[in-house]
Amino acid sequence: MLPMEYMYYISAWIYKVIGKADKEFAQFLHDKGYGASDTKLYKLFCFSPLNFGKPKLWKEKKLFEIKNHEISLQLAFDVQEAASHFIQGLFLEQEFYLGDKFNGIDFKVTKVEALPEPEFTETMHYRLKTPWIVSYKVEGSNVPKYLKPGDDHFYEQSVRHIAEKYKNIRGEEIPANEIDFKPGEDYKRAGYVIKPNTPEQTRVVGNLFDFELTAPVKTHRMIWNAGVSEKSSIGFGWCEKKEIDGD
Repeated sequence: MLPMEYMYYISAWIYKVIGKADKEFAQFLHDKGYGASDTKLYKLFCFSPLNFGKPKLWKEKKLFEIKNHEISLQLAFDVQEAASHFIQGLFLEQEFYLGDKFNGIDFKVTKVEALPEPEFTETMHYRLKTPWIVSYKVEGSNVPKYLKPGDDHFYEQSVRHIAEKYKNIRGEEIPANEIDFKPGEDYKRAGYVIKPNTPEQTRVVGNLFDFELTAPVKTHRMIWNAGVSEKSSIGFGWCEKKEIDGD
């Protein structure tokens, strides 16, 4: 039995694993992330949903009942340093628990495989596998508004986030007019709890949709390795290349 909102637990595990390789680097990544901005400090990794087949869903208890004995996970880092620290001797044979104090699964890593990047072009088509979160601060409110495609500010905030994320991570500016994205007409709202069962528990809401992104190739590489969304270090904004006719 695994909590449905398991993404926070994977994120915590990744920080813990990095810490075994380099405690100072892990603490820095956790507390600040990279970047010069004091208000928008970005983390440098993202990860996919767990691949565990078709579990039984206990909706009222918010649990997955998983029968598969082999489960896979993809994760990506946008910095070579983090990737090397993470991989060297830390993946294989590692044993860990994933879940809360009531429900979870004991895992053992048995195989690690490096996956190739796709061939990037300036215009790419993607499919989100985890929600893209776009938040907007409303004046006079401490609670952000979580936008969906078609809302006022959704396009503007999405493009701004990509540009700011690239600047904070890479130290280079990409003019906003070099970034254009077109979300598909169909989308699905998805809410997740972050830091469940703690005083810091909060709920965020994102959207799942297909999209077309036109941007410099280096921008595509950044979102491929660090996610396209806010809160990518908790797994949000993981996307895969979408095959279209003619590809």
